[in-house]
Amino acid sequence: MRSSKNRSRSKGNRNNNRSMGNIVNRVFDSSGPEGKVRGTPQQIIDKYNQLTRDAQLANDRVAAENFQQHAEHYARMLGEAQREQDARRAEQEAQQQQQQQAREARQAREDEAAQDQPTDMPDSKLEQKSFGEVIDVPASGDSGLVSTPESAPKPKRPRTRRAPKKTAEAPSEGQGDAPNSPEEGPQAAE
Repeated sequence: MRSSKNRSRSKGNRNNNRSMGNIVNRVFDSSGPEGKVRGTPQQIIDKYNQLTRDAQLANDRVAAENFQQHAEHYARMLGEAQREQDARRAEQEAQQQQQQQAREARQAREDEAAQDQPTDMPDSKLEQKSFGEVIDVPASGDSGLVSTPESAPKPKRPRTRRAPKKTAEAPSEGQGDAPNSPEEGPQAAE
């Protein structure tokens, strides 16, 4: 169980960091000299102003001054909260204006880049061709295409007969140990 000492410390810290932004619509309980007054700051101000007028009519200057000070306190709180809201709103509008200017500048750069592109090249964003698209080629001999080495047919080389490979065999009777002369080469084998 927490002690009341810890609770009161944390409560004090919370109040110091609170912003005034949500006060405009927040409901307060004000403990005035005539009892509690409950409502939003504007309602409390109106109520204390009414009590001030009633006290003045009753010739009670002390009570009138007291009610007037209570009304003034809530008027200051409300004014500060409204100034914070106005400052936040102005900051948001400035950010939105900067974002809008950035968008317009980006759009202008994109439009300028699109105008700088050659007209005969399709815009990649507007026209994207699929791989399966069929292209019509004129029947005439001049297709307008440049021939490349890959597209040209490969020339056929004439086949030549190769001589059979010699194997290491025992020399025949008539030849002895002498190697074959170049003149006897393939013709002698046949």
